Amino acid sequence: MRNTTLSLGFIPLVDAAPLIVAQEMGFASQEGLTLDLKRAPSWSSLRDMLSFGQVDAAHMLAPVPVAAALGLGNAGMALDAIMVTSINGNVIGVGKDLADHLVDQGHDFDFTDATKAGHALTAGRTTPLKIGVPFPFSMHAQLLFYWLNALGLPAPDHVEIKTVPPALMADALAAKEVDAFCVGEPWGSISVDQSQGSLLLPGSAIWQRAPEKVLAVRRNWADTETDLAQRLIRAIWRACQWLADPGSRLLTAELLARKAYLDRPTEIIDRALSGTFTVTPNGVQRHADEFLDFHTGAANFPWRSQAQWIAMQLALRVGLGQTHAAKAAGTVFRSDIYRAALRGITPDLPGASSKLEGANAAWTSVASESGSLTLPPDRFFDGSIFDPSETTRLKNRQLS
Repeated sequence: MRNTTLSLGFIPLVDAAPLIVAQEMGFASQEGLTLDLKRAPSWSSLRDMLSFGQVDAAHMLAPVPVAAALGLGNAGMALDAIMVTSINGNVIGVGKDLADHLVDQGHDFDFTDATKAGHALTAGRTTPLKIGVPFPFSMHAQLLFYWLNALGLPAPDHVEIKTVPPALMADALAAKEVDAFCVGEPWGSISVDQSQGSLLLPGSAIWQRAPEKVLAVRRNWADTETDLAQRLIRAIWRACQWLADPGSRLLTAELLARKAYLDRPTEIIDRALSGTFTVTPNGVQRHADEFLDFHTGAANFPWRSQAQWIAMQLALRVGLGQTHAAKAAGTVFRSDIYRAALRGITPDLPGASSKLEGANAAWTSVASESGSLTLPPDRFFDGSIFDPSETTRLKNRQLS
């Protein structure tokens, strides 16, 4: 029987790997699918490709479907996230002038301490810090706003966020259009290799388990093409499972390096896969544990509490009502479709679709549909906890 062809959009980033692997390693074919992968130049163009039906599904920034539910970003169509495809994977970096300033202050670029790095980044500034992100409604922007606000440096008085496509981040640093950036790999490492930037932090230093990319579809497609949606979830879930095997790393880098995908050297792609980075142009090396996670610890489950955290942060940024935002986001991460696709295939289906975000300081057992599963640490850098049952206001509570 002939495979059904689905068109999927992606941005050339390391975390597009689940879509690429699903096609190249035959996981899509196992579900009777052929994935026609279409590379997009920017997140706005990819969102539009999805909204207007030019692709069936897309590798998408986790906040984009949430922003669409809140009427932000001109999506033009209700979008849903039917699974999470990657956790973390971003880097925060600085341009040459700011890097020199940090060195003069004695900062050691330890790549772990978000509080120390944040204070060093902003010490003595008399003008707003210009930071480039790939899209306004992105986890890059969410993490930056959360991080700097928690340190007492709210935008726009202290921080100016500018949109820069990932592939142009090094050029923006060179032209001094931005002082710093938050971007997905390999583009942070490319700025280092071009001697335009230095890496200050991984995004995981701010939130250990931030949902970075999702598999996004139009809501009407998800509801009318249920069988196709479930087959697509299974194909990409198996790709994520394969990616979690350390033995897959070399082949993953080789696949992503192909001209049709990232068109970059395998060595620079492997930095994100291994978590070992060159963080300065003079060769300083740092390692980030769990820098990019495709599968472990129920990583692919679309937690509705994470959609609500995103919605509450967006509401704070743009002045929307927080209660309305949380309610609107509550059904955007489609745990119902995900469960239906994977029930009987994996034991890692949580018993609930929401949880406390930031509460796990260590691996923690929780109830699952088949008994129990273990979730990894998910702390915010400041020790706060987001309780989705208390969405009349954003309540961050310090751990005792």
